[in-house]
Amino acid sequence: MMKKVIVIGCSGSGKSVFSRSFASLTGLPLYHLDNIWWREDGTNISREEFDARLGEILARDCWIIDGNYKRTMERRMAACDTVIFFDLPLEACIEGIKERKEKPRPDMPWKGAGDSDDPEFMAFVQSYNKEHRPHVIELLEKYKDKNIVIFKSRGESERFLKDCTELFGG
Repeated sequence: MMKKVIVIGCSGSGKSVFSRSFASLTGLPLYHLDNIWWREDGTNISREEFDARLGEILARDCWIIDGNYKRTMERRMAACDTVIFFDLPLEACIEGIKERKEKPRPDMPWKGAGDSDDPEFMAFVQSYNKEHRPHVIELLEKYKDKNIVIFKSRGESERFLKDCTELFGG
């Protein structure tokens, strides 16, 4: 049974939308790392405060944690029982970022974060598969004893949720 789940992948891949649906189906509490790191005014908390708040979540009996945050990914992967990795092509992620523009973002406390108009953010997205994905793959190999689910398309994640709906009787 999945009780401690991390959802990771490139920005725009659909992690947060999936996480909200999955939390609704399973009843597991959902934590968006962006909501922990960012304040409403666009500033962020200290690393120490972030790490302490993350530690409080990890100590709980069950959770879904949505977000990458490479610095703490291994800590979360070690603590979870299930890893859900959105391993989508760059084009799908860019499309996802454009589609969410001007939409409410319950996973993000300040408007403008993760926006296609932000050159620094878009550079991160453009470099994700080359610079960040290898780290994820390395961790997945290290923690191969975990339940690992990899989505190569949004359709795969939608089928997974449909299967979960049947499983959980939703």
